[in-house]
Amino acid sequence: MPSQDLAPRPAPSSGPVVDVEQAEAALVEHYPRLVRLAYLVLPPSLGRNRRVLTAHALTQRALPRGRTSGDASVIPAQQSGGGRDGDPGYTFVRLQVVRTALEAGLPLKRRAWPKRSQLPPLLPQVWGLRLFPRSGGADELALDQRLSALSAPARAAYVLRGLEKLSDTDVQKVLTAAGAEDPRAALAEAGGVEARDSLLDSPEFDPCSLHARPTDLMRRRQHMKAALAATAAVAVCGALLGLPGDGWGPDGAAAPSYAQNPAAEAALNPAQLTRVAATAWESSARTDFSVWPARGNLVEDTPLLRRALAVWARPGEAVQVSATPGTPSGAPPGPPQLLYAGDVDQARVVLLYDGLRIARYAEPKDGTSGAALDFARVDGATGAEADAVVLDRADSNVRYLTAPWVTKAAERDLLKPSSGAMDLTLSADGVTSPLASPAQRTGSCASWNVLQLKDDSGTHLMTDLGELTPAHLTAGRPSASHEASGAEALRNWSPFACSLASVRSQGVRSVNAWQYAQQPLPEASGSAEWVCTRADTWRGGGTRVLAQFHTPGSAYGAVAAKAENSPACGARDPHVLAGVLWKSAAGSWYLLAAGSRDTDAIRATGGARGASQGNLLAVRAKQGAQADLKGTLSDGRSIGALR
Repeated sequence: MPSQDLAPRPAPSSGPVVDVEQAEAALVEHYPRLVRLAYLVLPPSLGRNRRVLTAHALTQRALPRGRTSGDASVIPAQQSGGGRDGDPGYTFVRLQVVRTALEAGLPLKRRAWPKRSQLPPLLPQVWGLRLFPRSGGADELALDQRLSALSAPARAAYVLRGLEKLSDTDVQKVLTAAGAEDPRAALAEAGGVEARDSLLDSPEFDPCSLHARPTDLMRRRQHMKAALAATAAVAVCGALLGLPGDGWGPDGAAAPSYAQNPAAEAALNPAQLTRVAATAWESSARTDFSVWPARGNLVEDTPLLRRALAVWARPGEAVQVSATPGTPSGAPPGPPQLLYAGDVDQARVVLLYDGLRIARYAEPKDGTSGAALDFARVDGATGAEADAVVLDRADSNVRYLTAPWVTKAAERDLLKPSSGAMDLTLSADGVTSPLASPAQRTGSCASWNVLQLKDDSGTHLMTDLGELTPAHLTAGRPSASHEASGAEALRNWSPFACSLASVRSQGVRSVNAWQYAQQPLPEASGSAEWVCTRADTWRGGGTRVLAQFHTPGSAYGAVAAKAENSPACGARDPHVLAGVLWKSAAGSWYLLAAGSRDTDAIRATGGARGASQGNLLAVRAKQGAQADLKGTLSDGRSIGALR
């Protein structure tokens, strides 16, 4: 917060004399308004608890020290009627409150003796509780942010003008009497903030109507024990701390703790939102969220955008917040980019992008309380990964907002590769008609609907895993994977689609299915498929790898082995080895194992023993046998079974 030194107080002029009884009567009658005035002028950097107590302390110390005072005459009495207007007692007390509140906002100086108002108040004191006014709405929060950026005299000018309804001339006289160095500059600075007089009377700024919460109970107990030891340490070391040196010096280049961050403040201003032109993507070399235009029928609804930004910065108790694993949910570091703002089904939805995350704010259209705030990481998203974002979920259906370069959208069942795709309607803003989502489905898996999108680069499949961004489905060897929309890839994916349920809500970026081996089954039972599915995440960690086994005549694959945070079956380590116990139609048990194609030999030890040349192994075994598998790659390296 900008600091200003206060000029010496002007000498009292002759005029109406205020005695203690008259000032006390004014203070008691108008106490709530005076405390509110002090609270608004005090710097928000004090924190709400100390700001409340300091506002009460300054107001209670506003009485004259002697029996009378002539200071009231420095401010002409208003002529608008009775009550506090024209009351010299109220005028005097108000001046004292403004003066001490301005002093409280001055930074402590190393060589200057602090003023009483700059120190924590002796009275009132509250032990074991934190007090703070009731939370207001997004407008109050935005106003508080704007006021915190003003200097103390400018903040006082704004409050005197809006709360006390003083003219600029009278405001200037009050500030002059309170010791402000340049009242005219303070008035000019205050004029840069939009007048929102009605908000100054809101509960957000009422330090007389308070909520109470306990302090940290565990820390309080620990601090009591530590205080005894600290007292002894201070007695011994206090003299050393006062010696010349850098012990009491400033923190180098660090800003003071009460400094305001202009970028963080701008992030709460709807006027500062980044809006990309509708045709910017056509000439851009990039195909990511940074070139998405702002779309929707509410992109000019400033109050809605302000609420969305305020909730992002400080979500209240009525806000349901969710974030994919590894996604920070803090306020944006600067003004984010607006992707969408509009009516979607029964909600008003705002989508914002800050370069790392997409944030979705949704509030009910019927005016009921509550809102939802969802976050998802999208750093490095490009191409198909930046093709769609979830706009809304309702009745097990989902709507997407698609990229401006998407030309066609369709829905298809991954379990039925030959059934074809059903076209989805795309609105002028790129919003799809609703499609059935498997994200929240429980019980048996009879279908798995995916989103099929077409753009200039080809056709892509995306699946809803319960997050803001759908996961991109691919197929093929990890070092050369391709889109899963082709006929062969769809057939390979079909038996393993239901395994996608195991990676719901894990922050998955893409899932690749790789058929790494085909194995003839013993006793002429046909041929089985070995498929490895790898789910990579946006955060890097938390990858899920499944080795799955599919036999002829079975609709679903069976998980033979799984691993987490493993490089196996990925571009860095495109190798995999897994085994399974299989029972033939005649009732015989076999240990079947398969490795990726560059596996030259497999050896089984333990409950089932055997060895083979090549990447396939089949040996007789007993039911429930436990075996250890080792493979040898073509370059001589060893590979263990996936686990």
